[in-house]
Amino acid sequence: MPHKATRSFSVFTEIQHEKCRYQLNSWCYKVQCDFLSQHKSGHRDKVTRTANRPIAAGDISTFQSFIFLGGQLTLALGVLLCLNYYSIALGAASLLLVITYPLMKRITYWPQLALGLTFNWGALLGWSAIKGSCDPSVCLPLYFSGVMWTLMYDTIYAHQDKTDDALIGLKSTALRFSENTKQWLSGFSVAMLGTLSLVGVNSDQTLPYYAALVAVGTHLTHQIYTLDIHRPEDCWEKFTSNRTIGLIVFLGIVIGNLWKEKKTDKTKKNIDSRIEN
Repeated sequence: MPHKATRSFSVFTEIQHEKCRYQLNSWCYKVQCDFLSQHKSGHRDKVTRTANRPIAAGDISTFQSFIFLGGQLTLALGVLLCLNYYSIALGAASLLLVITYPLMKRITYWPQLALGLTFNWGALLGWSAIKGSCDPSVCLPLYFSGVMWTLMYDTIYAHQDKTDDALIGLKSTALRFSENTKQWLSGFSVAMLGTLSLVGVNSDQTLPYYAALVAVGTHLTHQIYTLDIHRPEDCWEKFTSNRTIGLIVFLGIVIGNLWKEKKTDKTKKNIDSRIEN
């Protein structure tokens, strides 16, 4: 019974880690979106797809949006202060990325890289929030794989607005890669799967995790092969299909950890049996 309780707690902890990482990612993303809206409010009305959004359409004033942003930041600070000191310092370190990311479309053709570095900070913060600190052998490849994934799906997303972006002087990887987009996306996908495999090796993952990576690879291959970068509707469809990729990886981690616990339990029983004999 004690061992079962320990095993259940361990599995619960792993699931809580994934939930925490997802929630922190989501919260960071909301704050970034709000902050981004402030910086891009002068351009939103010039982009057909975003012209009807509240700030661009004038339904919400800049002052009101700053009040809402302040509320988001205050709540985010409240969550951060509930974590351990290591995580508080790590979370504070992400502020520079959060502040500078919205400016990147004016500066570089790689704003999607800046988004990846910012948004996937939750992979580091979620781990440290549960474990107390970051394990570089797991956290760094996990972070890098997230950055590669973001580069892939946000490049697809950016292809929806490339015509308007070019007219108003904004930059993106969609404009940078142009007709070579699929080759770049393929490279990002290989890098993502490679580093996720490294994460599995360094964290002693099991068969379900690697099966999930095979499924992700199949999904990415189909997504890139069928992508039509000149059809905004198709770009949107491919972009939103990345939710499936996130779900597959999440299930692979959870089921892989359950498998790992079962395997460990069986090994311990065999050792105990040998000792008794």
